[in-house]
Order: sequence, then C-alpha cells, then structure tokens
Amino acid sequence: MDIDRARTFLEIVHTGSFFKAADRLHVTQTTVSARIRTLEEELGRKLFVRNRNGATLTAAGREFERFAQSFVQIWERARQQLSVPAGRSSVVALGGELSLWNPLLLDWLVWMKKNQPTIAIHANVGVPDQLVEQLRTGVLDIAILYAPKILPGFTVELIEEEQLVLVRTRLEETDAESDYVHVDWGPQFAAQHGIGAAAFGEPGLLVGLGPLGLSYILRAGGMGYFRLGAVKPYLEAGQLELVKHAPQFTYPAYAVYPDAAETREDVRQALSGLKKVAH
Repeated sequence: MDIDRARTFLEIVHTGSFFKAADRLHVTQTTVSARIRTLEEELGRKLFVRNRNGATLTAAGREFERFAQSFVQIWERARQQLSVPAGRSSVVALGGELSLWNPLLLDWLVWMKKNQPTIAIHANVGVPDQLVEQLRTGVLDIAILYAPKILPGFTVELIEEEQLVLVRTRLEETDAESDYVHVDWGPQFAAQHGIGAAAFGEPGLLVGLGPLGLSYILRAGGMGYFRLGAVKPYLEAGQLELVKHAPQFTYPAYAVYPDAAETREDVRQALSGLKKVAH
C-alpha cells in the first residue's frame, strides 16, 4: 500500500472532509479523490460515504483505520531509525504543549542526557490537535498534553498533577484588582474557576498561553493563575508572591502514546524519566 494513500485516508478521517484533507496535505481535491478511489479498488471495499456535510467512514473504513494508523506509524518509525545519529542506539520523538516545556519537559531533556545518553531525542512544540495528529501519523512517539482525548489504540497515562496558584507582583508595584490577567487554562479550569469576574471584575487582559501571561506580569505588574512549577523560581527570588487564601486548582499533564510503543525499551525509558522528573 502506498504511504501517501494511507496518510490521505487518515487525514480525511481526522478532518471529516475530502476538501479539508486536500488543503492540509497541500494537494488538489482531485488528487485526494484519486488516492482514495485507488485504495478502495485495492481493498475491494468502500471506505467513505460522501455527502454534503463531508465524509463518514463505512464499516470497512472503520476497520481499516487502525491498520492505516499502524502502517503510517511503522513507516515513520523506520524513517526515524534510519536517521539515528552516530553513537546513538535509537530515536524518541516527543512533543508537548508550549506551557509544559518549562520546567517539566526541559527537566526531562536534561534527565535523558544524563541517564540515557545513547537515545537521540526529537523534541517538538505544538497545540493539542496538532500533537494528536502527529501521534496518529507516527511523527511522534509520545505527546504530553493537559486534556487529551481518548483515542483507540493509544494509552493515556497521568504524569503530573500540578497546581495552578494565584500570584502577584509586589503589592507596592500593582493595583491587584485592576491588573488581574486571566489565562485560559481550558474548559476544566473555567468550570472550576468562577472567581475571576466575581473577585476582580472583567479582566483587562485575557491570554491563551500561560508563559505569555507570566512574562507580561513580570514586566508590567499584575496577578494571575499560573503553574506552581513555573512561578516557583520567581517566588523564591521575591519577584512574585502567593495571594493568601486564594483557591488553588489541580492541572494534570498526561503522556499519550501508541499501545504498541510499550514494547519499546527506549519509550519505556523516556516515560520512566518523565515520571521521575515530575515527582
């Protein structure tokens, strides 16, 4: 089976549309249709039902999906292993959301260098949907996410339960109530939160990225909720202080990886390192 046909099939599954798949693959819709038609002829089964709303899998298509994923993952794994640097035994490709890289994944990179120096690392940063797609297509071996979706054929494992804490710059440097910065930590935080508007009024600044919000209040003053691990150095240096009696919120991080990856020694070592630096 042609690798491009398998990738095209999975892209249609992911986007739900031949048109969107063509756009993401940077090919024409005619090319996408031709690849799927050839694939269906080779398999002797119809894989998609096309309608005005897009494309949905047939029963044969649903069955074929896991084989397509395995095929693409094996191909990508082979491609990576053929590019293993001299002196290294294997490659582990790990991706994570930007706000998780400091300190968790940075600490993990240092741990891997000290404890598993023969394993080469491909480190990626991305948004959740992008990271999940890279998992599905074998570009990544492991993705570290805050709120992963349950995917068939993938394991989701809790790595860290960090706290979101309310911090502020020194009182003499900020008017706390008017300088509240609301960071979008996702729907779970929003559901639990509830104190932003009640305690501080409508925030003057809303950001979608924790590191951006933290960098902002360090330079301009203010307060907001951030991961305890990220603000700890600034608390110790006296640049920030905890807001006493403010509620705290649990913010878990998960490792997501293909079920088959558990049989690989390098992936097991990478997961072991993640757990050690997290705890």
